[in-house]
Amino acid sequence: MNRTYAPVAESVPSNPRYRPAPPPPQDPPIYRDLMRTWASGGRTLPGRHDPEWVRLAAPQVRPGQFSASPDLPGDGR
Repeated sequence: MNRTYAPVAESVPSNPRYRPAPPPPQDPPIYRDLMRTWASGGRTLPGRHDPEWVRLAAPQVRPGQFSASPDLPGDGR
């Protein structure tokens, strides 16, 4: 009686220090309702683009708004 054996894949030892990240917790229903209410009222929402903040945080001095220093370069001042 002849027996043939199929090749067996080698098992890869698991890394005991590796743990898959748990799924992110879901927002509570009250928070989701608040976000929906704010969004419908046009309010700023965390994690979303805010055009007003971009405008307020933009530099106030425009290039060419002020003239260059009247001091000569390298005069020691």
